[in-house]
Amino acid sequence: MIFVTVGTHEQQFNRLVKAMDELKKSGVIQEEVIIQMGYSDYIPVNCQYSDFFSYQQMQKYVEEARIVITHGGPASFIAALQLGKIPIVVPRQYELNEHVNNHQLNFCRTVDKRYGNIILVEDIETLPDIIRNYESIALEMKAGVWSNNDKFCEEFGKLVDEVLEEERFNS
Repeated sequence: MIFVTVGTHEQQFNRLVKAMDELKKSGVIQEEVIIQMGYSDYIPVNCQYSDFFSYQQMQKYVEEARIVITHGGPASFIAALQLGKIPIVVPRQYELNEHVNNHQLNFCRTVDKRYGNIILVEDIETLPDIIRNYESIALEMKAGVWSNNDKFCEEFGKLVDEVLEEERFNS
């Protein structure tokens, strides 16, 4: 199953919803597609959809999906990363009346460059090839989320172990 989420921003994201519907219709996508459409007004004919899902339902779909495709909102693609999945990220674009500015595009470019753990789609025309080759693309990438908290906890754990070892040695 492929799960698509466009988030909760009040502008449409018809470009992604329509692209997914057409890929399903043309047979590029053979599996089930479920789309969270938000305020998009293009109505898919070939995919299951809902404007919004509960948080629990969204989590379930992200967990079950073979591929997760999101808009450029960090909460959406980080949900997939936290489950060890490489999300396909299609940022909303200001020029297409999908957002108030291009912050999603700029942010996603930075995440892609710095961490290399998302598949950034700037040109929707590349989406069919990316979906066809998803496994081989994702296999070469780093899954997951890196956090300073994780590093701190790891270093703190080492420090505690060292202190305990010294206490045992000095006892």
